[in-house]
Amino acid sequence: MSKDTKGKLSLVGLSLMIFTTVFGFGNIPVAFYQMGYGAIPWYIIGALLFFLPFAFMVTEMGSAFKDEKGGIYSWMSESVNPTFAFVGTFMWYASYVIWMVTVANKILIPIVNLIFGNSTHTPSPLWISIAAVVWMALVTFMVSKGVDTIKKFTSIAGIAVLSLNVILILGAVIVLIANGHPATPINLHSFTSSPNPTFDGSSVAFIAFLVFAIFAYGGVESVAGLVDQTDKPEKNFPRGIIISALIIAIGYSVAILSVGFFVDYSQWLPAIKAQTMNLGTVPYMLLQSLGEAVGQAIGLSHSGADILGGIFARYIGLSMLLAYMGAFFTLTYSPIKQIITGTPEKLWPGKLGKLSDDGMPKVAMWVQFAIVTLIVVLNFLTSQGGASKFFEVLTYMANVSMTLPYILIVIAYWFFKKNKEIHKPIEFFKSHFVATALTILVLIVVIGANFFTIVQPIVNYIELPAAAHTSKALTDMLTSVVSMIGGPVIFSIVAYIMMQRYKKISK
Repeated sequence: MSKDTKGKLSLVGLSLMIFTTVFGFGNIPVAFYQMGYGAIPWYIIGALLFFLPFAFMVTEMGSAFKDEKGGIYSWMSESVNPTFAFVGTFMWYASYVIWMVTVANKILIPIVNLIFGNSTHTPSPLWISIAAVVWMALVTFMVSKGVDTIKKFTSIAGIAVLSLNVILILGAVIVLIANGHPATPINLHSFTSSPNPTFDGSSVAFIAFLVFAIFAYGGVESVAGLVDQTDKPEKNFPRGIIISALIIAIGYSVAILSVGFFVDYSQWLPAIKAQTMNLGTVPYMLLQSLGEAVGQAIGLSHSGADILGGIFARYIGLSMLLAYMGAFFTLTYSPIKQIITGTPEKLWPGKLGKLSDDGMPKVAMWVQFAIVTLIVVLNFLTSQGGASKFFEVLTYMANVSMTLPYILIVIAYWFFKKNKEIHKPIEFFKSHFVATALTILVLIVVIGANFFTIVQPIVNYIELPAAAHTSKALTDMLTSVVSMIGGPVIFSIVAYIMMQRYKKISK
C-alpha cells in the first residue's frame, strides 16, 4: 500500500460509512405504521429520484469547496450569494432545532420502556414537555463543559441500533417459518395502498408519504465530506454511492416487509383509532410484539412469550436511549458550531458569534436551549388530542423542516454548475443539460413531497362530512399546517434580517 492510499477509505469502507450515516432504524416502524407494505415503493422512489442524484450533487460541491470551514454555507455562498447561503444554512440549522424538539419530546418513551418493559405506560404531554426541557438543559450544560468522553456514546449507540435491525429481520424470519405465512397478507394491492385509515383512500396523503421517504435518506449532504478521504474518488465515490443507495433501499424494503411477517395490521387498527399507538411509541410496541411472536414461534408459554416481549421492549428502550444520547451530545453543538465558524462573526449579535477557549459556542448553545424550550412550550399549549396528535405534529414539523434546505442546496448546485470559474475536481454530470434536468427532477420530488404533506390536513378537513366540521377539527387542521410551515418561514425571515443588519454594519 502506498503512502497516498494509506488511511484512505476503500470502496467497501465508503459504502459502509454512507450506510451508517443515512440508514435509520426508527424510519422502519414509522413507515409500516403509516403505510404498511405500501411504504416500500416510496422508499425505492426516494432512493432513485432523490438519494442518488442529490448525493452526486453534494459530492461535486463538497469536493470543490473541501478546504472551506463553512460546509453548505460555503457551497451556496460561492455558488449564489451570501444572503441566499445564510438563509439556506440557517434553515438547515433550524431543522436540527426542530429535530431536538422532536427527539427531546420522545426521551421519556425509551426510559419508560426500559423500566416497565412495555409501551402501555405512555407519559402525558405535560410530563413529556417537562422531561424535554430538563433533558435539553442537562445536555446543554454537560456539552458546554466540554465533556469529550460523552462522544463515545455515538459509537456504542451505533452498534446498539444496528443490532436492532438484525434482531428485527432474524426474528421476523423465525416467525414466518414457524407460521408458514406472513401475519399481514402480501398481495399487489398491499403495495399500492395503505391499511392506515389516515392514508387509505386519500391520494394526497398517499403521495405526501414521499416526504417520509426523503427524510429516511436524510444526512446524505454529510457524505460530501468523505471525498478527500476516499481512495481513487473519481472511480470509487460514484460506485460507493450507487452501492450504498442499493443497500439502503433494499435494507429499508426488506425490513418493512419483515414487519408484516409478525404483525397483523388489522390487530393494530383498534390501537391506532383509539390513539393508544402513535408515531412516538410505535417502535417500542413493534419490538415488544416481535418478542412475543418469537416466543410463540419457539414454543414458549403465553407468559413466557410476554416475558420475552418485555425483554425486547427493554432492549429497544436501552438502544434508543443510547442513540438519543449519542446524537444529542453531538448535534447540540456540531451544527451551531459549523454555522458560526463558517459565517462572519459580526453577522451574529452580541456574543453569539464567539467561541470559548475550548472551541465551544457556549452562548449560542444556551440561546439554542431557550429556543427549543419555547417551541416545546408552544407545541404543548397548541397541541390538541393528546400525545398522539402531539407526536404527529412534531414528526411532520421535523420532516418538512429537514427537507426544505435540500431545495436551496439543489438550486445552488445549478448555479455552481453554471459558474465556470469554480474549479471542480470531480464532475459526475459534465453535460449542462443533464445537470439541469436532474436539478429540476430533484426539485420536483422534494417540493412536491412537501407541498402534498402541507396540504394533506387541509384536504382531510375538506373531505370530512359537514357534521364533522367542528371548531376542534378546524383547530387541528390549522395547528398541523401552521406547525409545518411556520417554523421554516420564521427562521428564514430571521436569517434575512440578520444578513441585512450585517451588511449595514459592514459598510
